[in-house]
Amino acid sequence: MNLAAQLKHQNSQIDAQINLATQQYITVESENAILRAQLHELAERLHSVNSVLRMVEEASGMAMDIPEIPIPLLKPRQLPCTAQTIMANADMLQF
Repeated sequence: MNLAAQLKHQNSQIDAQINLATQQYITVESENAILRAQLHELAERLHSVNSVLRMVEEASGMAMDIPEIPIPLLKPRQLPCTAQTIMANADMLQF
């Protein structure tokens, strides 16, 4: 096989890998959008339940343990995480 044919073959393999990675990214983004919507809905439900519990607490005079919504859950893109360096080089791609 000559050099041009080898490069075309490698190019088509890389193109296939890019397409696969793109499809996986789209799938994960869709799943994340669904999870964010569910998180928002559940946070709203918890807020409503907490409001009812506060009214019951005030009316009955009984102290209740009312859970608060953790702030990081409401801002998922701001979750605390450690910064890690990601090392990459051309040898990591397998053809």
